[in-house]
Amino acid sequence: MNPLAIIQKYYDTKSPLYDVLVTHSVQVRDKAVGIASKNPHLNIDLQFVSEAAMLHDIGVFMTNAPRIFCNGSFSYVAHGYLGADILRNEGFEKHALVCERHTGTGLSLQHIVSNNLPIPHRDMQPISIEEQLICFADKFYSKTHLDQELPIERIRAKMSKFGEDSLAKFDYWMDFFNL
Repeated sequence: MNPLAIIQKYYDTKSPLYDVLVTHSVQVRDKAVGIASKNPHLNIDLQFVSEAAMLHDIGVFMTNAPRIFCNGSFSYVAHGYLGADILRNEGFEKHALVCERHTGTGLSLQHIVSNNLPIPHRDMQPISIEEQLICFADKFYSKTHLDQELPIERIRAKMSKFGEDSLAKFDYWMDFFNL
């Protein structure tokens, strides 16, 4: 599988959005692969992590997020399930699950319903170790500040805004992945 070839089916390679997506995806991929490499005892599938990290945000072009050059009609929170739909249509179910489950620290059905989020009503929390790793690595990078890795305290502050469960899950991953 060639993740860039899939991205290029949906993105104009000369657009600023393509640059934002690919830069962010490379950052997340490199962080995730680096963490996995430091934890060989976890037996993480590095090839899958590399591919899925590159594709985790493929659905952003369908959202309305002008700061990152997205002019679609969907809410940004929908980019995960929209990307999952793309990858399912491409025949990559396992990669699709990463897209669907990487938003925040994952979205529970209860959270989706209680916050009336404009996404399908199903559990969207990372399950496999690879899904969790990519979700975790994604928290270290913003698509609006591509030149920097976010400091842990800033990530923790951001996670705390989404509730104690999100912060607790991030802190658990910090310990689990030995950071």
